[in-house]
Amino acid sequence: MTTMTPRQRAICALEGGIPDRIPTFELEFQLSKDLLGKEWLFEQDLQGLSDAEIDRKLHENAEYILQVYEKLEHDIIPVPYLREEFVFRSVKYMKEMVGDKYLFTAHGDGTYSIPDGNHMYDFAYRIADDMEGVLQDAENMANGAIERNKRYLDHGVQSFILCADYCYNSGPFVSPAMFAEIITPYLAKIIEEIRKGGGYAIKHTDGNIMPILDQLIEAKPHAIHSLDPMAGVDIAEVKRITKGKCAIVGNVNCALLQTGTEEEIIESAMYAINSAKEGGGYIYSTSNVPFRGLPLDRYLLVLDVWKQHRDY
Repeated sequence: MTTMTPRQRAICALEGGIPDRIPTFELEFQLSKDLLGKEWLFEQDLQGLSDAEIDRKLHENAEYILQVYEKLEHDIIPVPYLREEFVFRSVKYMKEMVGDKYLFTAHGDGTYSIPDGNHMYDFAYRIADDMEGVLQDAENMANGAIERNKRYLDHGVQSFILCADYCYNSGPFVSPAMFAEIITPYLAKIIEEIRKGGGYAIKHTDGNIMPILDQLIEAKPHAIHSLDPMAGVDIAEVKRITKGKCAIVGNVNCALLQTGTEEEIIESAMYAINSAKEGGGYIYSTSNVPFRGLPLDRYLLVLDVWKQHRDY
């Protein structure tokens, strides 16, 4: 098989195909300082600077982002978490440096997610007392996401991570019947518009997704992430259910990266690969992100297992 570019490899997997090797990426990589010595650029780093100084920093940061993800051999690159105009300039610089080598991705959700503890009761009462308002807000949020995603597509971002979290370890934060009313139609609408614009949609949620997996598939994302093993989600079972319907992304156990032995990490990584590799439509990743404070060598071990078993 001809060697693919990272972008070609990622798209092939997202479309359910078998690429030259299993692609990999993470929603966010928080260990850049441990890997190459410095943090990403933050919004506060640009405050009070002239436009020329901002431009210089954005260009340097774009170059650094590429260095980090090339070092990791990731196939999809998350755009920096900066205000929109700075993201667009950053993507422009990265594409000037590497062309269409990578698939760039941004956050693109606009659906309800688990309310924080201070608002859970308010949300429950609202569902009971003002369903019309709940549905109107769902429509407004979805439309806002659609318009934002169109701007990102126009500026070279071709992939979206839909990161509204829906589930606890016990299951979704609303019943499947309620989920079908206040979330699924709006998620499907967002994804449909991404597809119309030639983009790719990866639906992320932690927790036990099994009671709503059929609805997530019904919304027609290109892939589902993270297939949370800490919530008992079995990637082999998800592969069986989603085969031919959408790709899957995951699911090396992030808890084991912090507390497990090296043998347990390798076992989790191998289970993900062995369960999901066959037939394509699979992207390798952790079950959340390589988080700040995690020993870098733990994540590099995850990549080492992938490198040994990634080829088709």
